[in-house]
Amino acid sequence: MLRFGLWFFERAAVKDLRDVEHSIEVTTETLYEAIATALAALQQDTWVGEIGQGLTTVTVLVQQPPVKHEIKMKDFLSWLGRQAESPAEVILREKLGRMLGKNTKVPK
Repeated sequence: MLRFGLWFFERAAVKDLRDVEHSIEVTTETLYEAIATALAALQQDTWVGEIGQGLTTVTVLVQQPPVKHEIKMKDFLSWLGRQAESPAEVILREKLGRMLGKNTKVPK
């Protein structure tokens, strides 16, 4: 699991299906939590079009220390649905799934 262990301030960006890039600033503990938080917020914005679920890339730029991550949506969704390796990971995946409106239980 990608875990930073501290709270980080990040900027997450993704292009919708109309090729319009949208970005948002989030504060989270993990890379995948940053993606889920950003996607949940962007889904609420009427200016944001549909975001692809496959090869669409979400870019996360950690501000301190500066680090850039690019994750394909298919890889993020695969991780979200994959079997968890620890109780903490089960809780995190279920939390992120709820943020995105996915009410499926994460396999343990």
